[in-house]
Amino acid sequence: MTGLETKVNQLSGIGKTISLRLKRLGIETIGDLIFYYPFRYDDFSQLTTIDQLKSGSVTTVKVRMELLANRRTFRKKKIITEGVASDSTGSIKVIWFNQPWIAKNIKVGEEIYLSGKVAGNLFDIYLNSPLYERAAAANLNTARLVPIYSITEGVSQKQLRALVKIALNFVGNVSDFLPEKIVKQERLLSLPLALKQIHFPENHKKLAAARTRLAFEELFLLQLWSQLIKKELDQKTSWPVVFQREKIKEFIDGLDFKLTTDQKKAAWEIIQDLEKKRPMNRLLEGDVGSGKTLVAALAIFNTALNGYQSVLLAPTEILARQHFQTFDKLFKNKDLKIGLLTRSNKLINQEEVGKKEFLARCRAGKIQIIIGTHAVIQKEVAFAKLALAVIDEQHRFGVDQRQILKKQSEKTPHFLSLSATPIPRSLALIIYGSLDLSIIKQLPPGRRPVITKVVAPENRQLAYEFISKKITEGRQVMVICPLIDPSDKLGVRSVTEEFKKLDQEVFPHLPVGLLHGRLKASNKEKVMAEFVADKIKILVATSVVEVGVDVPNATVIMIEGAERFGLAQLHQFRGRVGRGREQSYCFLFSASPDQETAKRLSAVTATSDGFILAQKDLQLRGAGQIYGYRQSGFDELKIANLDDLPLIKKARFWAEKIINDDCLDKYPLLLEKIEALGLTSHLE
Repeated sequence: MTGLETKVNQLSGIGKTISLRLKRLGIETIGDLIFYYPFRYDDFSQLTTIDQLKSGSVTTVKVRMELLANRRTFRKKKIITEGVASDSTGSIKVIWFNQPWIAKNIKVGEEIYLSGKVAGNLFDIYLNSPLYERAAAANLNTARLVPIYSITEGVSQKQLRALVKIALNFVGNVSDFLPEKIVKQERLLSLPLALKQIHFPENHKKLAAARTRLAFEELFLLQLWSQLIKKELDQKTSWPVVFQREKIKEFIDGLDFKLTTDQKKAAWEIIQDLEKKRPMNRLLEGDVGSGKTLVAALAIFNTALNGYQSVLLAPTEILARQHFQTFDKLFKNKDLKIGLLTRSNKLINQEEVGKKEFLARCRAGKIQIIIGTHAVIQKEVAFAKLALAVIDEQHRFGVDQRQILKKQSEKTPHFLSLSATPIPRSLALIIYGSLDLSIIKQLPPGRRPVITKVVAPENRQLAYEFISKKITEGRQVMVICPLIDPSDKLGVRSVTEEFKKLDQEVFPHLPVGLLHGRLKASNKEKVMAEFVADKIKILVATSVVEVGVDVPNATVIMIEGAERFGLAQLHQFRGRVGRGREQSYCFLFSASPDQETAKRLSAVTATSDGFILAQKDLQLRGAGQIYGYRQSGFDELKIANLDDLPLIKKARFWAEKIINDDCLDKYPLLLEKIEALGLTSHLE
């Protein structure tokens, strides 16, 4: 019997080549096909007669093909397929470009559906490259709400629709993990029916019902995960960390700047949590450059003063090393041992040590502050008294990794998560239902807003001249590209070709550096160190610099292919400059003529408030792409919309009810789903 785990290459007509192409989309099994949702739909459901067609409309007609032939253009030698189609009300010309096989696929006299855009003018209209399908066939591509999927080179929409249709023959094998009473009381579609309708909806009403069902289960799982964590923490104990008022006050008074009101409030909320025996689980959220690291440092210092250890986890080696240098400077005269543990570095207060010695001293409690990457979350790493774990960019660390941290010490550590992606408060409380929340909105005094401009292609040279002037004044520049390697298909600049152009043609007299994710860790470290030391004047990079890179001397950032990034991500890039007292600039480059792109980019130029941009991004792109809260087995939200507060409240109500009533055991399919997502550790 064919099951959901059956490989797609076992389906009829799928060979090795198409299987490899599907793999690029994350599709390897029949189950993957079933759960590969469309991202939009073309509405070809309204049938029209030829006499009602108007230029500019998108429509479907049922016609008989009267004439069809290929011809080659004289100058460009392209092939045009021309035909005449008719129904009982009249006839219309049909044109396809560079698709000569159509003349063989469609036979004269055949009855077909044509769906597409009507082109031409009032006196001479024609159908321009319409989708076509035989009227006798089960229509997947015309005369309906037609699903549009994300595809890759070598896989067409038609191919993918046909494969999904085959896969849906096995939708009965999908287990519906939602408890039946929830499905009934909330009047949700069954899962098999929802999956059929999300791919090939019969009408708008049934599509909406399918969306509601699938969105509910995504939100339900997210809320269930939050409630499991909350319940688990209620049963755990941590070391209470007493507020060392006088020493903390002395430390703050010794800083060469004043804390903002938001920083003081957040620090106080965290310190109060640390004094409790119940483990803290708090999210510290702040806009770019708002000083989250300093607030975390106060909590870490207070923990060290109590004789306990703290760990700060960063998503990249570059950021971990930067935090290490910051903490080393902050606590220079505080008689603290600060360690850096990454794949490439094992340091204690700037002294390089062997891995065995580092681990031994950590286990003995002789390193009070450990800063590192995923290298810290290894079974060989142990702590004497780990009281506080600070996780920078918390969405990059999953459930399983947090469980390891809890097992590395005698008691459950307090957790403080940092996020530089601003989320409106009400939304954050919904997404992270198990976390308490602190927000820093104020920027430290003296920070100037970054001047942001969208640069038209014809003004590129002026931007280069401006950059040259700033470098002459002693400043540095970052250039961000969306791709590592060139791509003819996407038509946007890659970091490798932009580096070559800037290094050899535009600024041959200046040191230009290259930074991207495929470089070896040691090479990344070297490039970043040279940029920090002002040996590299222009750094050409991918989104590897999105979070945390702090070079106050960098005052200009150019973002190529700006339309390829979300608003929140563009705001993160912009936050890499403006970190000193000099006026800084952000230039957005886009070759896209799309009006929607122009609107999005103008939103970035109009405000420097990351919370406003995050809300706008949410409306435009959906939550999953922005917040990326991939937790162990959780995928990004595919269907759910975090603006849908009524549905979120329903999901939260049911998640709380099931967890608080201890009735998970009644639902074996739900337990099975939780296990598949890697959440069983919260049930122990």
